[in-house]
Amino acid sequence: MTRPEPRAATATILGLALTLFWIGLLVGVSFLATPAKFLAPSLSLPVALDVGRYTFGLLSKLEWLLTGALLTLLLFQPRSGVAITSGVVLALLVVLEAAWLLPVLDQRVELILAGQQPPASKFHDIFIGIEIVKLLALGVIAFAMGRQLGRQLYLNRHEHAGFDVISGRVPAAARAVPQNHQA
Repeated sequence: MTRPEPRAATATILGLALTLFWIGLLVGVSFLATPAKFLAPSLSLPVALDVGRYTFGLLSKLEWLLTGALLTLLLFQPRSGVAITSGVVLALLVVLEAAWLLPVLDQRVELILAGQQPPASKFHDIFIGIEIVKLLALGVIAFAMGRQLGRQLYLNRHEHAGFDVISGRVPAAARAVPQNHQA
């Protein structure tokens, strides 16, 4: 086995950092700040919904950018079927949310802001489900990239020590103790 290309290692490091950033962003916005907003007694439901609409609209735009960057980085690192599949699932969910679900939820907020009560629906539950699946996909990608980075570092470290990664043996030439040269 040969040492990984520096470009592949850089893509893996950047991809892992981007994925962990996205996980933090998703947890912070979707699973911490949003539920907390609805617990604030001084914040009315229409105001909380309006803030949520703008928050998730902005998050959606940022996720388009993150999706493009992450898919690009996945192409430049050593192939991982699990990471690429998770990246494609993630991209499809981002598109589904932006093109269909967020506009539907925005229409519901508009009705509430206009003083109307929209009929009960499962759209909010679908949104939460998609956010959970996105978080899981990001977790799989982060794990796959972390594992790949560990392999790359291992190969880099042991190649210089004369270690044969496949057999797990140190070649005889590398085990030889150098003789003291006298001048």
